[in-house]
Amino acid sequence: MKKIVYLCAMCCVYTASLFSQSIVLTSGTIDFVKKSSVIEFIFTYDDMLVGKMTEMEYIDKKVGDFNKKEEGRGDSWKRAWLGDRQARFEPKFKELFDKYLEKHDIVAGEEGADYRIVINTDFTEPGWNVGVMRMNASLDLTCKVFDTASGQPVAVIKVRNCSANNFSGTDFDTGFRIQECYAKAGRELAKFFIKKAKLK
Repeated sequence: MKKIVYLCAMCCVYTASLFSQSIVLTSGTIDFVKKSSVIEFIFTYDDMLVGKMTEMEYIDKKVGDFNKKEEGRGDSWKRAWLGDRQARFEPKFKELFDKYLEKHDIVAGEEGADYRIVINTDFTEPGWNVGVMRMNASLDLTCKVFDTASGQPVAVIKVRNCSANNFSGTDFDTGFRIQECYAKAGRELAKFFIKKAKLK
């Protein structure tokens, strides 16, 4: 009976996250996609909130808590928290973006990029998994598109509650949970471009 209740709860979590996710063009146009072959991505984390805290508050708390349990553990955690951005999150975003748009002759890159998208992570919910209970990680992103040559803004796209699910139940690592959210964000942004720009 407990297993049935648990599975039902997990289905509810999945369904809620699936239907509450949104990608919205808040200003400008995405016609630039039709003119693009290479899009440059720059990732920023300015004024990011983590759960109900500022990122600095969150880092200080986690470092303090981990160092109390084991000297140096909190410092190692902080290095991983910051290092995962370039090592895991950003590459996964671009990998999935490319996977869906390569067939439309559009890839993520720097050389020859006509447009630049600055992606700021506004909010991160790290989530948690303690075996019998879990909370999915999720992201809120603001994507600002610029013409590379002129520097002029082209569009602003908001991605809200981008949450990935791991049905194997083995995502105990915070970095892995967040990494999968960035992967999903890359995929969903690519699909958004395909649909809204009517790419063939």
